Amino acid sequence: MQRFTDLVVWQRSHKLVLSVYGLTKSFPREELYGVTSQFRRAAVSVPANIAEGSKRKQPQDYARFLNIAESSLAETEYYVFLCRDLEYFDPQVKVDEIFREIDEISRMLSALRRKVEGPQ
Repeated sequence: MQRFTDLVVWQRSHKLVLSVYGLTKSFPREELYGVTSQFRRAAVSVPANIAEGSKRKQPQDYARFLNIAESSLAETEYYVFLCRDLEYFDPQVKVDEIFREIDEISRMLSALRRKVEGPQ
C-alpha cells in the first residue's frame, strides 16, 4: 500500500481540515467548546483515520478506518449546514464550494474503501 501522504484523498481531506480551522477562527467565542470544537474534531478525524488505517495489517481493518473517515466526513458536512444556517460563516465564504469538495472527498473515500475491501 502506498504511504498515506501520497493519497490524493488524504491530501484533499487535510486541506479541508485547514479550511475548517480558518473558517472557525471567526466563530463566536461562546462556541469555542461547542460547535467550533466539534466541527474541527470531525474534520480532523477524516485524514487521521485514513492515516491510522493505512498502517493496519489486514485490509478489512483499513477498510473499517476508511468507513470511520466517511462517517466523520458526513458529520463535517452537517456542521457546514449548521454553521451556514446559524450564519457563522463570513459572507465571503463560498459554502457551495465546500459542499462540492466534501462530496468529491466522499466519492474518493468510498472508492478507496471498495478497492481495499477487494472483491466481495
